[in-house]
Amino acid sequence: MIKRKLCALALAAVCIFQTACAAAETADVSSAESTSQTVHEQSSTPDYSDETNWAYWSIGDSKSADLFMICPTVDMKDEDMMSVTDEDSRKHFVGALNTERGIYEESTRMFAPFYRQASMRTTSYEEAEREKILMTAYGDVSAAFAYYLEHENNGRPIILAGFSQGADMCYRLLEEYFGDEELYSQLVAVYAIGWRCTKEMTEKYPQIVPAKGRNDTGVVISFDCEAENVADTFINPSGSWTYSINPLNWKTDSTKADKSENHGACFTGYDGVIKSETAGLCGCYIDEGRGVLKVTDVTPEDYPSKVPGLPEGSYHLYDCQFFFRDLKANVSERLEAYMQAHASEAA
Repeated sequence: MIKRKLCALALAAVCIFQTACAAAETADVSSAESTSQTVHEQSSTPDYSDETNWAYWSIGDSKSADLFMICPTVDMKDEDMMSVTDEDSRKHFVGALNTERGIYEESTRMFAPFYRQASMRTTSYEEAEREKILMTAYGDVSAAFAYYLEHENNGRPIILAGFSQGADMCYRLLEEYFGDEELYSQLVAVYAIGWRCTKEMTEKYPQIVPAKGRNDTGVVISFDCEAENVADTFINPSGSWTYSINPLNWKTDSTKADKSENHGACFTGYDGVIKSETAGLCGCYIDEGRGVLKVTDVTPEDYPSKVPGLPEGSYHLYDCQFFFRDLKANVSERLEAYMQAHASEAA
């Protein structure tokens, strides 16, 4: 099982980044100091037969594969879990998904459920209390995925994707569902970015398979970004080790990828439109000692952490943005490899 103690802190990272551009006025970071509150069950699990409970529902019908995408944390209100009926929360939820959708939408038919995600304030809670909230959040995600499988999938190839809290939920889906060989055979890849993938996880759940190259399938693409001088974060503590793959050269060793290999860092708004793009912004390599992705050619002054508890030089907030074009190309490449392999099997 994922090391849940890391979870709530990583949720905070994406909260700040995804909401700052469109909803800074809703932030109430000071509410995270309240630790005496119990889990607030705002409602029951949404009815996923109702399309209004989906942020994305079957967008891109002509595509050959499906994307099941899980939103990162956007709830910075004084509550334990996001209300799935609150219009303001739903706006930020869809906006956060839109900042990442450009990586996937040209290759996939997209599904993304609204769910009662854990809020930022839960970062102050004890591990056991936080886990109750996360399990409620995952209960919604699991219910949505089960509905999708029964009513929409029809044997189509599947890509799972999520960043930070969304990546945590991807791993939980892998644990619960993809031990089934038939379903696992439909798995193109899992883009669980901004989250750690440990040996403990892969040993307990053999269906969690770290990617080894640019076009292997049924695998997890995982990395989290840091400056070269960072030696310890709550996501990847000193003395720990995580599986990563380099999103520029698609190697898992310490081979450096020069910034010239970066086809485009893209920074998008809540409408999904790319606001700025820079090819060759940064290079990167995998740190042998901790397995994290070290990013070169940028500075913490230009890309500050902004996250309480993360040191300057943590580039967690920019994991997808720094390598946007290369991730997008890789989704297409892995899907093509999957389709070719399964066409050969069918023949």
